[in-house]
Amino acid sequence: MPREIRLNAFDMACVGHIQQGMWTHPRDTSAEYMRMDHWLDLARLLERGLFDGLFLADVLGIYDVLDGSADAAIRSAAQVPLLDPAMVVPAMAAVTRELGFGITANLSYEAPYLFARRMSTLDHLTGGRIGWNVVTGYLDSAARAMGLDRQMQHDDRYDLAEEYMEIVYRLWEESWGEGAVLRDRAGGRYADPAAVRRIRHEGPQYRLDAHHLCEPSPQRTPVLYQAGASARGQVFAARHAECVFLNGGPAADVARTIAELRALAAPRELRVFVGATLVLGRTEAEAGKKLAEYRRHSSVEGALAHASASLGIDFGRFGMDEPIEAGPGNAIQSNVAAMKRATGPAFTKRGLIDQFILGSRQKPMVGSVADVADRLIEYAEATGADGFNLSRTVFPEGLEEVVDGLVPALQDRGAYKRAYAPGTYREKLFGAGPRLAAPHPAAGFRA
Repeated sequence: MPREIRLNAFDMACVGHIQQGMWTHPRDTSAEYMRMDHWLDLARLLERGLFDGLFLADVLGIYDVLDGSADAAIRSAAQVPLLDPAMVVPAMAAVTRELGFGITANLSYEAPYLFARRMSTLDHLTGGRIGWNVVTGYLDSAARAMGLDRQMQHDDRYDLAEEYMEIVYRLWEESWGEGAVLRDRAGGRYADPAAVRRIRHEGPQYRLDAHHLCEPSPQRTPVLYQAGASARGQVFAARHAECVFLNGGPAADVARTIAELRALAAPRELRVFVGATLVLGRTEAEAGKKLAEYRRHSSVEGALAHASASLGIDFGRFGMDEPIEAGPGNAIQSNVAAMKRATGPAFTKRGLIDQFILGSRQKPMVGSVADVADRLIEYAEATGADGFNLSRTVFPEGLEEVVDGLVPALQDRGAYKRAYAPGTYREKLFGAGPRLAAPHPAAGFRA
């Protein structure tokens, strides 16, 4: 019996997320992202397909590395304009009962006290279905927007993140004891002051003297996601993350990364999701025809704007066949490593553009529903991955084909659930209790 495959929809509250240019396709409705119905329909569709979660990426700042300007990103709608992902979650939660919601939030530019309240609020309003993708940012444009000259160095950002995590764990887990909330109508006592603790912290980056403003939410600490694949990022993920996102790639490379992460995290369990883009058809020929149709709408300019920012390289400075040396930088180091694996340590802009099948560096998996179902199962078995983050192509038809075609095919092969497990987001993912347990560091702060 194959392992059960889990699916997340990987999206962003914007026009162009990963596959740049798809919004120009006549059947695509991504430009309706400002309408609430857009998000409500998406949530209903994903719950019908028994998706574990909708994962909403986010970025602070704008992609202004290419040619030293934001023009290309703005012109092609490469992750700009962009809404706050947290704002759309409560409405989607109101029209679903089981679907989880993971949001990206950059800890570098927000006080932990305020952020802890927002996540507790979302956990309450979703009934325990919220997750947080912990990021520290990678754009100098974000730092400038927050009044700084530039962002911190890569590893220094992780040092700051360690201190940040301790503070939010203490607010979520320690401030309100298990018996703090009384709701004693007759006695007029909503909560017991003796069981609500003041959290004091003095560290290199943060000072805090406060009670958490929210009573304990169903999960207390949200489900924790992390996508760091650099050496420092892996150490952070192994200590804090429950779910890890990885770029796709050769099965042997992904299997090695997953094994390393799980060894670092042991004895804690990790769920690992691999990024994937699917183009499906009833037959291989139909899928190939659809790919050709989609490719006519892909944006090289948008893809270059995105790649320049995430790799930390201004590709506008290079000729098409001029070798590009990608050394250590301050952007997303795992993206640089993935590009080196795909093209070699010295690559060219032409070689990079050749990777842009659908306006991104993520090569799509193309084929009939039956063939793609078998390939996903084979890949999960070969790598040890728990599931896939499916980035959108033409919206919503790409996801509708997954829900109406791929999901039944996986179910027929015994590789996909037929009903949601009960409980919170954490309980559905891990089959354990709603709250983090030892040896996770958050559990150590629980009074």
